Formats: sequence, C-alpha cells, structure tokens
Amino acid sequence: MKKLTTLILSLVAGSGLHAQSDRGTITGTVTDPAGAVIANAGVEAKNSATGAVYEAGTSATGNYTLAQLPEGTYDVSVTSAGFKKYVRSGITVEVAGTVRIDATLEVGAATESVTVEAAAPLLKTESGEVSSNVSTQTLDDLPILTLVGAAAGIGSANSLGNIRNPLSSVQLLPGARITTDTILRINGMPSSSQSINIEGQDSTNGFFKQQNQINQAGVEAIQDVAIQTSNFAAEYGQAGGGYFNYTMKSGTNQLHGSGYDYFVNEALNAGLPFTTGGPIGSSKNNQLLRNPLRQNDYGFTLGGPIRIPKIYNGRDKTFFFFSFEQFRQSAVTNNTYGIVPTALQRQGNFAAATQGQPCNGPDPAGQMVCLNEIFDPNTTRTVNGAQVRDPFPNNTVPMNRFDPTAVIIQNMIPTANTFGPGGTPTLFNYTAPAYSNFRHTEIPSLKVDHNLSAKMKFAVYYSATKTFSPQNNGFPEPYTALQPQNALAQTTRVNFDTTLSPTLLLHIGAGYLHTSNPQTAPNYDQTQLFPNGVPFTVKNFFPYMAGMYSANGGGWSGGGGFPAVTNTGVAFTLTPEANDYKPTFNTSMTWVKGNHTYKLGATALFEGIQSLNESRADGQFGFSAQQTSDPWQNGMPFAATQGSGFGYASFLLGVTSSVSTAAPADVRLGMHSYGIYLQDSWKVTRRLTFEYGLRWDYASLWKEQYGRMQNAAFNLPNSLIGGRIGSVEYQATCNCNYANAYPLAIGP
Repeated sequence: MKKLTTLILSLVAGSGLHAQSDRGTITGTVTDPAGAVIANAGVEAKNSATGAVYEAGTSATGNYTLAQLPEGTYDVSVTSAGFKKYVRSGITVEVAGTVRIDATLEVGAATESVTVEAAAPLLKTESGEVSSNVSTQTLDDLPILTLVGAAAGIGSANSLGNIRNPLSSVQLLPGARITTDTILRINGMPSSSQSINIEGQDSTNGFFKQQNQINQAGVEAIQDVAIQTSNFAAEYGQAGGGYFNYTMKSGTNQLHGSGYDYFVNEALNAGLPFTTGGPIGSSKNNQLLRNPLRQNDYGFTLGGPIRIPKIYNGRDKTFFFFSFEQFRQSAVTNNTYGIVPTALQRQGNFAAATQGQPCNGPDPAGQMVCLNEIFDPNTTRTVNGAQVRDPFPNNTVPMNRFDPTAVIIQNMIPTANTFGPGGTPTLFNYTAPAYSNFRHTEIPSLKVDHNLSAKMKFAVYYSATKTFSPQNNGFPEPYTALQPQNALAQTTRVNFDTTLSPTLLLHIGAGYLHTSNPQTAPNYDQTQLFPNGVPFTVKNFFPYMAGMYSANGGGWSGGGGFPAVTNTGVAFTLTPEANDYKPTFNTSMTWVKGNHTYKLGATALFEGIQSLNESRADGQFGFSAQQTSDPWQNGMPFAATQGSGFGYASFLLGVTSSVSTAAPADVRLGMHSYGIYLQDSWKVTRRLTFEYGLRWDYASLWKEQYGRMQNAAFNLPNSLIGGRIGSVEYQATCNCNYANAYPLAIGP
C-alpha cells in the first residue's frame, strides 16, 4: 500500500497540458440526467467585462475544451437540442490555469435555462503542474517598492531605490528566493535560469540576463502573473528555474481608470541618533538631523472601449488599456569617509611613514632597509647577485622627478580635510561633501484588443521601460569611476486566435524585444594628460588607474581608501553601445477528439547582440609599492609587516607595475532556437486524466556574425601543435534535445 501511495503522489505531480501560455482554459464533460455523454453540444464562454464570446463544441465522447481564454471572469453556457440551456456564471480563469466545468443538461425546451451558482472547484484535477497565480491586487498590497538602501523588492548596487518590480512576488512561493536583481532562484536552480514571458512571448534578457528589471512590465498594467515552478508541459522548454507568465490588462466595456502615488519623504522618517546640535549639518529646533530623501512611484491607468463619435463604436469589439508609471528619487549622501594623500605626500615627502618602523639589513650594498622606506628605481643595480636600490634621502621624492601626467592627476584629487585633535593626521583623512544622486524610471504601455468576430480575436501590446541615473559616487569628474545608467527596453506583442471548428482552435503569436543598456562614463579629453600624444585607441575617457593608495605597511596599509583614489576612471565595463534584439514566434493548434485533447505547436526564437566593447581601450595603469621598494627586501618580510616601498610614490614617479590596452571590439553575436511539441490530455475516465507529450528543441551556439569568435575544445587534437590535445571549434551541426512527460492527474 505504501508503494501504491508513493506512485500516485508522483503521478499527480505531473505536468499540465492546458493553458501553458499567458491564457487559461475551461474544460469539462457534458452529460444528460442519466450520465450519458452528449455529443455535438454547443459550449460558449462569455467574458463578463468585455462581452467577448468564445465558442466550442463537445466531441463524440461529450468532452469540450475552451482554450486560449484571456484571464478574467466568464459565464459558461451549454446548449443541445432537446435539453434546457445550461448556464454557469462567475467562472474565474487565471493565467496558465485550467478550470473544469462539467455540465449535466436537463430534458426540456431550448428556450428554458438552468442557472448554476456553485463556485468552480478549487482543487486542480485536470493537471499535475505546480504553479501559483499572483493577482494585480496582491501586487498592489505587497511592499515591493524598493526604498533607498533597503533590500525590499529588487535592490540596487548604489543604494538607490527603484520602481516596483513584479518579480518580487516570487517571495510568496515555497522553494523560491530573491534578494537582488541578480539572485532569483526557484527550487534550488541556478539564478537567471528562469523564463519570463509577457503576453505569451519570451521576454527573458539574453545579453543582460542578470538585470531583469531593465525590461520589466509596469505593475499597474499587469492583470495576473502565473508562476510555474515545476512539472512543465511539453509546450515549454529551455528553462530550469520556473516560468513567469505575465498577462497584461485589457480594456472593458466600461471606461475606467486609476491613479496612485507611493511616496517617501524625510519628513516622515526618524532622525539620525546623536545629531542634535552636533557638528553634522544643521539641526532645526533642536531636532535630529534627517538626510534629504525624496522618492515617488506614481502613475495612472485608463481603459475602455475605443469610440470615435459618429464613426465607430467599439463596445463588445475593440478595447484599449493604457498605463503610465514613473519612479523618481533624489537622495543626498553625507559622511563618506576615505583616504587621500596628505599634504606632505603630495610634495613627495613620505618621511612620516618610516617613523618608528622596524628595519632589516644590511642589504648586499650595506644599506639598512626600513618599513615603508622608498627607493629610487633609477638606481637599480646588481650587487653580489642580488638587485638593490638606493633610498631617497629623507624618504622624499624630489619634486623635479614628478611625472607631468601624475602632477595633472594629483591636482584633481581633493586635499585632506579631516584631522584628529590638534590637527594630528588620521588614516581616513577625507570627508566627501554631501552629494546628490537620483534615478528616474518610467514605463508607459498600451494594449489594444479587437474581436474580429465570435471566432477570431486579435490583440497587440507595447511598452517601453526607460531608466536613467548618473550613479554619482561623490568624487568630482573627470577623475571618477562612476558610470551613468541609461537603459531602454521596448516590448511589442501580437496575438491572434481563431476557432476553425467547434473542436479545433488555432493560435499565432509574435513578439519583439529590443533592450539597450550602454555602460559609458563622463567624457574627458586625454590630450590633457598626454600632451605629446595619446597612446590609446579611445581618447575620450579618463584612463583606469589602480594601486595608488597601496603601501606595504603603515601609512595607507588600512586599505579602503576613497573610492576614486582606490581606482579611477573606467574599468572593465566600457560598452558605449550594448543592444539586444529578440524577435520571437509561436503557433499552436488545439484539437478535441473523443476523450483526447491534442495540442501541436512550434516555437522560434532569434536573438542578436550588438556590443561596442571599449574596455581597456582607454588605457589601464597599475601602480604598486614594488616599483619604489628595495628588490632585495622583497621576500624578506618584517615581523607583522610587508616590506618597503609606497604605491603613491611610484605613481608620482610615473613608474607603473602594469600598463594595458585593447582595441575596441564591435561584437555582433547571434543565435536561434526552434521547438516542436506534441502533447495530449487523455481523459481515461471521468476521474482519471493522463497527460503525456514529446518536445524537440534545436538551439544554435552563439556565433559572431563575421566568424571572429570560437570556443575552446580541450579534448580535440590540434594540427598546429602536432596533434596534441587542445583546439578550437565552431558551431555544431545540431544541438538537439528531446524531452518528454508522462504525468497523471486524478480527481474526484
């Protein structure tokens, strides 16, 4: 008995067949009072809000299926000659949901009707899928507005808030975890392995896979979110971490709208402790200081029938729904501490760094070597087989030895402004002035539905998600590592459904997603740094520099450092052009035949990525203490210290530990994938449904448009090196995969 129970439970957890797209399904069996099935009965579902009618018929075994129903509330009616009309109202259809409505017709005239008020069953007996639905009301009630520096919703790297993100609803699901925009896991699967679908089409970021918020939908424009976490039907493939199906709101016969504003203001916040009358800013009326923080997430919606006076009345036929949401935030950051060169260090004087420090030696040249002592790289020589250098007198770099470019850069670095009692130096000797930051995000969207007839439906959707933030870090331009964000994602969807016969339904869908998210930096003319000629390909950004704050011991050994002294300029993400183009297509045909509901479909996806990568093309410099250390001392550590030399002294001399550059790369990647599937929902009995399916997928490898990229093949022989293992390979002939499902669902 234990084995049988285990078997049934595993079978019930199978994958569902119906409504795996952004639509729902009503299915059931029509019988007479004696329990005999009724063939060729007419079944009709009418949307209570729009008046749209969806028709089907029963098969020879009395089964019917109304597929591809938009989310909403429906009235279901069944008619057959010699029987009273059966009417059941208030049937709620959810995204990717299946509702079973069995109808028992009473003998009588067709002009009579029997109305059933019973609610639809809550137990899913037609499918073994594991899924959850999140309504727009739930999204409104959830605290998904990200506050500055908070972790609610989707956080941000620079402590700014962000617009409401419907992905936060995943926190309601068992087995799901979301912390930031880059960490979204379901059932232990890797992050970013989920598939996000808007209006039935794939909307998952390819190039920006870790940044789902770039092309998110507006919360107020969403009607329902279906999150399928396991047991996917054959209709879906190429995803492991769950399917997110978003259905967007449609207009109805009634003109309706809404307005809202979620706001944050420092006047409503608690004050900072211990700031009354203190030196941190000015306090009013002996009140605690409150850092300025203004945040608004506001918008409006409007929907209804499309009417042109005296020309066109779209009631019951043509509807629109428009949504606009905008997030605006401004924040001020105070008390950012860091490390900058001291006044003496700016003059090349590092004598204070050696005071009280231990010494080793003598070296082969007979010199004692002290911790943080700086040595002249121009005096490098070999003595008794070991390299040595002479120390700078008084541990000071002569100003006439300063590199001209280093002098220009040093003049951009703020001077120390934070000291201890009596003006004594401190490690963190710089307090940045208060600086402001902001983020603006807006999502306008429009959806139009048109009922061509009772058998043909058409819908189109468009949205544009735009985000801009300077992402200030408090350091003045151009000597800064900030990279502004200026992202735009445009989503277009088209869906067409037609009923070819009472038991045959055709669906065709297409979509297009264009995402642009360049990563650039403030402009800077490098000829100001290199008057004798810029040695780099890209000349309009400040070069990246690292290691200037480093010391082998004492001094700045605490690390940290003010952000733009620790590293400056643009690092490894300089992509002035970054575009992802993604057209998608799908089609399916649903056929009810006897006790079977067959579904045959195909999907196609094409994705192109264009990226102008200029990382390192503006030049990268590395500095370290080794260039001004005694080479003999390297490898002979002091007790609890690290050695001689000073990174900033190396910088002043213009002696680098590394210099790198790269040519700009205009990369154009592309891939495509296809899928074909066949699945069946077989009603073995009225209490037992067996679902099975087969899917074939082909996915090409990513390849560069002009063949300029390849993949490493560690197990292939390489003729260029005498047949030794280790070569490269290009796109394979076929990257195919078969997937099948054999779930069983048992119901009362």
